[in-house]
Amino acid sequence: MAACEPATRTRSRAGISVGLVYSFYENKDPLFEAVFDWIAERAAATVPIDTADLGEYAGRLHDAGMACPEVTRFIAWYDLERGGPAARRAATAAAMKAKVDAIADAQRQGAVSDRYPAAEMLAVVLALANMWRWQSGDCPDLVPAARRRALIVGAVRRLATP
Repeated sequence: MAACEPATRTRSRAGISVGLVYSFYENKDPLFEAVFDWIAERAAATVPIDTADLGEYAGRLHDAGMACPEVTRFIAWYDLERGGPAARRAATAAAMKAKVDAIADAQRQGAVSDRYPAAEMLAVVLALANMWRWQSGDCPDLVPAARRRALIVGAVRRLATP
C-alpha cells in the first residue's frame, strides 16, 4: 500500500464521473463496503505475513500504515460506521484466519513461540505494528520516528522467539 493516492486522483485516472460510479452501486453503503473489501485485499497482498520473522512483518505493516495514513483512517471510519471488528467483512475474516493458521503452523514447527495462542499472537503483533498511528496528541513525538520501527520489530521478535 506504499503507492497510495487520493481518491480524486484515482477517480480521474479511471476516467469516470461520480454519477457513473453510482450506476454500479445503489447508494453509498455498498460502495463503502466495496472500497473496504478492496483495501483489505490490497493490504493482505501488499504486506503478506512472514512467520519466519514476525518482527519484520510488523515493521512492514508499520511502514505501510505510515506511508498511507488514509488507509488507517478509512479502517477506523469503517469500524465506527459498521460497529467495530465484529462487523468485519468476509474478505477480512478470511485474511485474518489465514494469518492465524500460518502462525499456528509456525508454532507447531517450533519457529514461533507458543506462549500465546496463534490468534492472540496475531492480535498483539497487529497492535504493536499499528500503535503509533492510533496515538493522539503528543504521544507519538515522545519516541523519534526513526526509532519507532526498530522498537516495534524488536518487541515483536522478543514476543515471537520460542
